[in-house]
Amino acid sequence: MKNIGLLVVLTITFSACRKNAATSEKKRPNILFIMSDDHAYQAISTYSNKLIETPNIDRLANEGIKFNNACVTNSICAPSRATILTGKHTHINGKIDNRQSNPFDTSNVTFPQLFQKAGYETAMYGKLHFGNNPKGVDDFMILPGQGNYINPKFITPKGDTTITGYVTDVITDLTLNWLKEKRNPEKPFMMMYLHKAPHRPWWPSPEKMAEFSQKTFPEPETLFDDYSNRGTAAKTAEMNLLNHMKYGHDSKIRPETIEEMGGVSPKVTPFMWGGVDGFSGPYNRANAEQKAKYKPTLDKINHDFKTNWPTMTDKEKMQWKYQRYMQDYLGTISSVDDNVGRVLDYLDESGLAENTIVIYTSDQGFYLGEHGWFDKRFIYDESFKTPLLIRWPNEIKPGTTSEEMVQNLDFAQTFLEAAGIAAPNDMQGESLIPLLKGDIEKWDRDAVYYHYYEYPAVHMVKRHYGIVTVEYKLAHFYHDVDEWELYDRLKDPNELNNVYDNPAYAEVVLDLKKRLKDLRIKYKDSEALDQHYIDQLKE
Repeated sequence: MKNIGLLVVLTITFSACRKNAATSEKKRPNILFIMSDDHAYQAISTYSNKLIETPNIDRLANEGIKFNNACVTNSICAPSRATILTGKHTHINGKIDNRQSNPFDTSNVTFPQLFQKAGYETAMYGKLHFGNNPKGVDDFMILPGQGNYINPKFITPKGDTTITGYVTDVITDLTLNWLKEKRNPEKPFMMMYLHKAPHRPWWPSPEKMAEFSQKTFPEPETLFDDYSNRGTAAKTAEMNLLNHMKYGHDSKIRPETIEEMGGVSPKVTPFMWGGVDGFSGPYNRANAEQKAKYKPTLDKINHDFKTNWPTMTDKEKMQWKYQRYMQDYLGTISSVDDNVGRVLDYLDESGLAENTIVIYTSDQGFYLGEHGWFDKRFIYDESFKTPLLIRWPNEIKPGTTSEEMVQNLDFAQTFLEAAGIAAPNDMQGESLIPLLKGDIEKWDRDAVYYHYYEYPAVHMVKRHYGIVTVEYKLAHFYHDVDEWELYDRLKDPNELNNVYDNPAYAEVVLDLKKRLKDLRIKYKDSEALDQHYIDQLKE
């Protein structure tokens, strides 16, 4: 009888343990990481609705937390993605630039590998940008390099394939198919849903191109910035809308229009026109039916250009280029927002939303005409800051905002802690969990470190590193110049006045230089590493 009683007790205990284990397994949150490419925070209406309404992306802010001071460690695509995956600064993970000759070092441990090892099902669909296949994902379909807007090609575990359609729609279709049909419903998942848009050359879908080409957008205050009271770097960068944006590649002017107008104006270099390939790269991938949908809008754009451009002043050309840029850039974002809505709707309808952490971010910020620029790379705000919205039902209070300095460096450790997975000791970020749960007193960071390396390169932004707090930004441009810049972020939000030599800020400079030196030591960056990467970029 005693043995029977013991057996009953053991059976009940075992069953309870198994039930608790199952409950624990079920409670592990799913992770849906949504990232766009070059999506400026200024082009998300929860941050500013001057340019566009993004109601679906805004849902994540309304139902979760919005970070107003989220930023990157290095504002360029592949290095940013490497930092996100590894939780390490560029100089540690080794991916300092976009060159294919410097591929991502796959000996790095990435957070998807850790999720996979911990029993999560993992998947990645969209743009990785590394030039090599992802590690730690059970299923993937990724664009090769930059990928294509129209009828995109994908790298898959079973070989390459091309899918007919518009890239933002296609990536979303693949993501939804995995969520609905391919994943194992008995396991938690970590899904990376990665958009190509709104990366240059900003090709909207035919419907969005037709819609947005009729819109006019407000100009930024600094569109005609003359870079006075700034350093050499701002004055010599090659990302000015008038002087460096290409008419063919960027503004959708056909090569035959250019030929009909007599070729290239003495004031316009061949680089600025963009050439035949610049226009036709995305367009020539379209089939006859797709081209027919684009044709009326392209006809109108080219007719208006041919009619007006010869008599435009330089100021008018700048304004024209800005409007064409915004029409296409924002048109691609409108598609992103529509498709994010499709995924969020499915999470709600399927019941997955309740136990899924959803993150929306970009690999960095982008200039939307501020300072007369497009592109990124600088430590200045439009490039340095990035959108970050996180929804986690029952954990994050809806409608929360945070002004804390957080970085893409922190993502990996945040996701790992949320899933109960131990982070490697050599990761350099800080988990955002205290901020997500409102435990502000547990967060003590008040400054972040930034370092950009790629020079000389496209856009010619000079190498620099710096420290940024909520109040100030101190940057050191080095190598072929030796210049310091200090900006008062509260008094000068447009960053027009370098106050480094202003006596009123002498103590601020001394304090920030000391703190910058401490951050360089903390993150294991040094002058020796600076020189190492300078030499590497010469190769």
